[in-house]
Amino acid sequence: MDMEANVTKVKYSELRESSWFSQFRYGSNPWMARYVYGIIFFLMNLLAWGVRDYGPSLSTVIHRHILTMDSGFEGCKGGVECLGAEGVLRVSFGCFIFFFIMFLSTVGTSKLDDPRDSLHSGWWMRKLLVCVILMILPFLIPSAIIHFYGDIAHFGAGVFLLIQLVSIISFITWLNDCCNSDKNVERCHIHVMLLATVAYVICIVGIILLYIEYTQGTCLLNILFITSTLILLQSMTSVSRHPQINAGILGPGLMGLYIVYICWCAMRSEPPGSSCNKKAEVSSTNGEKRTDWLTIISFVIALLAMVIATFSTGIDSQCFQFRKTKKKADDDVPYGYGFFHLVFATGAMYFAMLLIGWNTHHSMEKFTIDIGWTSTWVRIVYEWLAAGVYMWMLVAPVFTGSKAAADEQSS
Repeated sequence: MDMEANVTKVKYSELRESSWFSQFRYGSNPWMARYVYGIIFFLMNLLAWGVRDYGPSLSTVIHRHILTMDSGFEGCKGGVECLGAEGVLRVSFGCFIFFFIMFLSTVGTSKLDDPRDSLHSGWWMRKLLVCVILMILPFLIPSAIIHFYGDIAHFGAGVFLLIQLVSIISFITWLNDCCNSDKNVERCHIHVMLLATVAYVICIVGIILLYIEYTQGTCLLNILFITSTLILLQSMTSVSRHPQINAGILGPGLMGLYIVYICWCAMRSEPPGSSCNKKAEVSSTNGEKRTDWLTIISFVIALLAMVIATFSTGIDSQCFQFRKTKKKADDDVPYGYGFFHLVFATGAMYFAMLLIGWNTHHSMEKFTIDIGWTSTWVRIVYEWLAAGVYMWMLVAPVFTGSKAAADEQSS
């Protein structure tokens, strides 16, 4: 038994420093496993999209053999169009159950010789069989349960956004602290100034373009959104440059890029028929063929971005560790298995909300994602929350006294 554990340690220590191709080629291991889970998650996303866009065309067969006409969703033309939204929730429910079972099975795993490591990194044929079963079973569940899951999924998707937010802010804070540390401050000074300047220029140009593209006519709401983004950018910079904080300009510059991007996504989520989204309204009436291709390309990019965001957040379990070890042992797991699967479980709820526009009571057009006023307000509130959390993370050490203690210790 000890000999097998030593062999495992040697094999994993070699894989830890190997290339991505070697990690994937060398059989079952935790480095390869995370990519396989990402592929499974992506395929479930594609299945949910197919059920949403092409499920209504099979509504007669599905209602006759599997479902009842009482779908539990009101106001969607007799429930036919809601089959797409309900189908997304059913696929999401199966995906959530799979990753939540994996979370319960692997949470707390800390060593590579733990038997639960093989449960996370191996048994692929059995897990694929479980995936197939969990994709079928939700279509046999009464609609009332799926409707209840849809209500819970709003909360789960919010949890995913919070986890993603903490991960992004932790990375920006780590990068800023690393560049401003005593060891790297002189060597990275020019790089930090250049990167921060580029970030601020992109932010200002982006805000100007948002004013040009999304404030046509009488759209006071978009003017409010864009102006609040500009105010948040200035506020984050002022807080970061305060003498008692002195966190530099790189962090708020990178964070500014993020909130400008979120503001842009929020206004793109506005319904095409609204007075604010004039560009989408024009494109829906002119050049139909070109618009279809652009819509398909943007949909695929958005889908891939969602999967990549889930994957990158899942392997960043250290952002939630209050006590971070400086160096891992050779037999420590490379990332938190339980946290990884928890992120994917909440990510299953998140992709359901994107595909149905955070609203189970209206239909979505084909090849669209995250469209509707509910989606817009979710993005805007998330943007405000992101800026608020970042500024609090800058200010909190001053109020708690931890920054002063750290400065005294370094001096």
